[in-house]
Amino acid sequence: MSLANPQAFFDQMRAGLLGPILTAQEVDGCNAVLSAMGGCPRAYTAYALATAYHETASTMMPIREYGGTTYFTRMYDISGARPQKAAAMGNTAPGDGPKYCGRGYVQLTWKSNYRLAGDKLGVDLVSYPDKAMEPAIAAKIMRHGMMDGWFTGRKFSSYLPATGPASRTEFIEARRIINGTDKASQIADHALAFQQALEAGGWL
Repeated sequence: MSLANPQAFFDQMRAGLLGPILTAQEVDGCNAVLSAMGGCPRAYTAYALATAYHETASTMMPIREYGGTTYFTRMYDISGARPQKAAAMGNTAPGDGPKYCGRGYVQLTWKSNYRLAGDKLGVDLVSYPDKAMEPAIAAKIMRHGMMDGWFTGRKFSSYLPATGPASRTEFIEARRIINGTDKASQIADHALAFQQALEAGGWL
């Protein structure tokens, strides 16, 4: 599955959610997600695009988690406020907290998750965690995480149809793949817009 008519897809986005002017970063980000989602159903792809749009404040570029060294140490480091959690998630050395803070379209955190994603993609994310900020890699992490339930144990197939369009209600429920029900209605509306653009572009 891919876009038969990319121009129609971007024309639709320019007239709506990403318009009236598309930046080069927005186009590159969309293309990174579309490439990573190749072969996936239209509803899955629409929700991945909507998730990237929401999580990156509409820039469509991977982002680093907000916060600094002090915050990341407190939250994720063996020397921070949650040493047992840190150890359980692979952050066993001082400094692992800031090193394995959140990055990407969907925030990848903890050394164990960097290892899991890196092994899946064939990329050494443990040694080079900033690679999770590269759009192509970040998009693949998002795809596999949402397909396989890395983030909450829920996955695309739990909520979205493998053929045909998804309804707004289905897109609302799909937020559970990432983060419970936070902003679920808003993201569902974005997904509907992306789904319409994918249809216009002949996503096959």
